Parts: sequence; C-alpha cells; structure tokens
Amino acid sequence: LLQATNRLAEAEPLMRRALAIDEKSYGPDHPEVATDLNNLAQLLQATNRLAEAEPLMRRALAIDETSYGPDHPEVARDLNNLAQLLQDTNRLAEAEPLMRRALAIDETSYGPDHPKVALRLNNLAALLQATNRLAEAEPLMRRALAIDEKSYGPDHPEVARDLNNLAQLLQATNRLAEAEPLLRRSVMIFLDFTRRAGHEHPYLQTALASYKKLLREMGKSPAEVEAVMDSLTTTPQ
Repeated sequence: LLQATNRLAEAEPLMRRALAIDEKSYGPDHPEVATDLNNLAQLLQATNRLAEAEPLMRRALAIDETSYGPDHPEVARDLNNLAQLLQDTNRLAEAEPLMRRALAIDETSYGPDHPKVALRLNNLAALLQATNRLAEAEPLMRRALAIDEKSYGPDHPEVARDLNNLAQLLQATNRLAEAEPLLRRSVMIFLDFTRRAGHEHPYLQTALASYKKLLREMGKSPAEVEAVMDSLTTTPQ
C-alpha cells in the first residue's frame, strides 16, 4: 500500500523487515525470500537505486531457478525484472537474451496466445526498437496486438497500449499514414474508457499529445489539428 501510494521511504524499512523475518523463518533460499527480494528490488528501482536493486534481483532469480526449475513462470518473471533493470542501465545486449528466455518460458507455460506472452513480446519489441532493429520489432508488436485483441476485446486499454506502441514504430519508419488510424483508435479507446469510468484514464493525455504530434508531422495546419481533436473529444460513444 505504501509503495502504491508513492510513500517509498516508509515502505522500504517494512520490506527489509519482511525479508529478514522470512530469511530467518524459511531460510535464505526459500521462494518466499525470493518474493521479498523482488519486492524490495522493485522499490529500489523506483527510487533509481539500480546498483542496489540488481544483486537482489539476481539472488531472487537464482533462488527461483533452484526452487522451481529453469523453465517456470516465476523464473520468467525474475528474468523480465532483471532484463528491465539492465535495459534501464543501457546494458541492452545483456538484457536481450533474458527477455527472449522469459518469452520462451511463458509461451511454453501459458501457450502462444496468452496475455502474458503479449507482455513479453512488447518488452522485447521495445528493446529491439531501442537498438534500432525496427524490422525485427514490428512483427512482435503486431503479434502482441493480435493476442490482446483476442484476449480482451478490441476496445480494451491494453489494446490501446499495443496500438500506440505499433504506431510509434511506424512513425519512426516514416509510415505516418499507417500510424494515423492506429493512434486515432488508441485515443478513442482511452476516451471511451474515461467516459464509461467517470475518471480520466492515466494514459489519455499522453495519447492525445502523441496523436496531435503525428497530425502535425503529416502536414496538418494548427487549425486542422484542432478541428480533428475537437471532433474526437466531442464525438459521443
């Protein structure tokens, strides 16, 4: 709760205490200890203390590999956590094989069309995009989109996230006409969520800004951009 409400300084000593209790109760190599290590590492990562977080993540990974075997979904989670940290510290070549291994584990564990697989695909695609391997990233993004559309339906916020990811890649390859309907659809999903939920989706403003930026890149005048945006935000759903 404290971490969720951004009271990280209060949360940290409680997490450290939980870790110490579980180490004493279960021993240093128990899966409960791995969970505590992961939780503490996530907090440290959130406060930009990456050098402190990394050994905790590596220890959690080692515990879970020993406890569950190398191909368990808990191991995939640990691999993904560590890969994200490595990406944050610009060690992309180290992160990539961990992400690929996490993807392979979840495909085997859950099947190729599970939302967890879509999440792993998106993470790997983002890494490939960061290393300018856009042609490799695009089919992963399209596959993640297809999985989430089938899993959640075409108007779910997870689908909007996938649409935004793919549109950003298309923009980066100057395929603006292909990106436009995807970003428009992403905006519409977030607007629909906002209307139905009675509160603004956290990603709505980012989506609106991205769509306006794309319209400007497509050569629309300021007046034309505002007319398009007004039409979106005033259209009843």
